[in-house]
Amino acid sequence: MESGPPYQFTVYNHEAGVNLFKILITLNELDLTEYLLDFGKEEHKEEWYTKMMPNGRIPMIIDHWNNDKIVWESNAIIKYIASRYDTEKRLVVTDPDEETDMDTWLFFQASHQGPYFGQLQWFSFYHEEPVPSAVVRYAKETRRILGVLDNVLKDREWLVGGKITIADISFIKCNEYASKHLLGATFDFAAEFPHAARWHAQMMERPCVKRVFKFKAEQDCGRERQHVTGETVSAFAERMGCGIEVGGVVQVAV
Repeated sequence: MESGPPYQFTVYNHEAGVNLFKILITLNELDLTEYLLDFGKEEHKEEWYTKMMPNGRIPMIIDHWNNDKIVWESNAIIKYIASRYDTEKRLVVTDPDEETDMDTWLFFQASHQGPYFGQLQWFSFYHEEPVPSAVVRYAKETRRILGVLDNVLKDREWLVGGKITIADISFIKCNEYASKHLLGATFDFAAEFPHAARWHAQMMERPCVKRVFKFKAEQDCGRERQHVTGETVSAFAERMGCGIEVGGVVQVAV
């Protein structure tokens, strides 16, 4: 391990990004430190950044204790962090078959939950013209995915290995966001999906999860703010002067 900054990771994000939560939760659970930079003015499309992250998206991390290793895609990030630094195996499993199951859930979250929930969000709040059929389709898919989780969790407490792992953590923010904003004011998580709701509530009570959500709430997280006030991310960025060129958001050990 090489010497470097007092923090281990630089984390690049957007102030309204939902995928940051799983990364900060994983880092907090493992007592690791980060320097968090929030983009507010399309910095992630600039050449200096796309040289590191060719897809021009967030989040991305740099691990300063591993030769400035760059990792992107949020589930790849938490898998990297846990695989390399979870020496006590608090958030991972050791059995090869269970590790395959853990990876399966990480892929499911990235390929099903994230995209479908994201499309429901887009067509519900951001698309330039109403497309009711898209909202109906993605609302059905969101419920279907919650149903998959609910059916599996009726017979187990956690997804893999009889304990919380990064597989469970990967779902936290999207489930929280869907239950608050995507499925309507009458949506009752516990009534409709009781096993998934119990699992989600159990994760939300963890101290590290509470700390991360509190930090993001105090940071005035963009998507929640927009639903309440109607202010767009770009308007907020202009008003607040967001962007790493004016300092960004720094957080070491949330």
